[in-house]
Amino acid sequence: MDYQFSSRMDGLQASAIREILKFTADPSVISFAAGNPAPEAFPVEAVREITAGILQNNPVGALQYSISEGYTPLRDTLKADLKTRLGIGREFDDLIITSGAQQAIELCCKVLCSPGDTLICENPSFVGSLNAFKSYEVNLVGVDVEEDGISIEKLACALEEHPNTKLLYVIPNFQNPSGVTMSLEKRRAVYELCLKYGVLILEDNPYGELRFSGSNVPTLKSMDTEGIVLYCGSFSKVLSPGMRVGYLCAPQPVVQKVVVVKQVSDVHTNILSQMICHEFMTKQDFPAHLEGLRRIYKHKSGLMLEQMRRHLNPKITYVEPEGGLFIWCRLPEKVNLMDFCKRAVMNKVAVVPGTAFLPREDQPTSCFRLNYSTPTDEQIVQGIEILGELTHEIL
Repeated sequence: MDYQFSSRMDGLQASAIREILKFTADPSVISFAAGNPAPEAFPVEAVREITAGILQNNPVGALQYSISEGYTPLRDTLKADLKTRLGIGREFDDLIITSGAQQAIELCCKVLCSPGDTLICENPSFVGSLNAFKSYEVNLVGVDVEEDGISIEKLACALEEHPNTKLLYVIPNFQNPSGVTMSLEKRRAVYELCLKYGVLILEDNPYGELRFSGSNVPTLKSMDTEGIVLYCGSFSKVLSPGMRVGYLCAPQPVVQKVVVVKQVSDVHTNILSQMICHEFMTKQDFPAHLEGLRRIYKHKSGLMLEQMRRHLNPKITYVEPEGGLFIWCRLPEKVNLMDFCKRAVMNKVAVVPGTAFLPREDQPTSCFRLNYSTPTDEQIVQGIEILGELTHEIL
């Protein structure tokens, strides 16, 4: 049978991260390639008790169909929390629970972008979002990320050159993969530019609660007086990625359209998972839990950076993050990136080549991403020592 696939599949490739993770099935391979929370970050006992209580006291509610907008107590709790802590949410906003922030990102593109419309993103950017955008056949335009966030000069040029731009996608806090945090000045400039050109901003903030150094920077959504910012959050990095609970806070007309397409996609997000998240937020010491996560990632990040300073060839440069899960490294241009990544995995260490995070596959890069949340301390020490030996060999 000669199978004919939709044109929206053109250019879509299997995730490079998932392909590399196949090598990690070998227990002898140390993986710096994943983006998973640390195993010790999961509040297993609390979730076990909460789940048992829900199934004891409200089993039908947890197992029955529910509304597409999401579990009402969780929605109300999130609205209040976002307003109190982050200044997010105005009279014109609403909130929908989604199956992870990934679904919120994909559905925003689905309801706002037609084939051929331009969507601007950071360069580099999160591979899951890039593939979602490509699946809707948009004209994907990348704007370079600098040490303090997206290039404002290049963003202005892109908006001028592409008058059919519908959406700007950014990850302002501890950006995946670069680890960069967008400065307050740039956030204000991004907002003003998009307001000037009539472009909506999709703000993805999965790592915002994981700041372990530096000062918090206000979200773009907290600046949103005109209803142009769509804000994505998630429980994946602060509670459990397996629960698949995210949310979108956006102007009501956008949320209403997202509700319609979500009904087509999956009817509603898992209700038991939503109930667990609500109970965890309201009946556990959620701020103390978040502080515990920050301690974990501050330690693991510091350990990896210490080993990198000790072992890596000094010609390898990298961004020291203030939070999140990743360190973005740059090889000298004369080094073949893919050869380096292949040699690393042959030496039992998996890293992600920067090509996985580029809006255009033909764009050259000499960067690779390291993750410090998933490996153990012992693996971090051993893996960076192996990478260090490799960098001295190739340079």
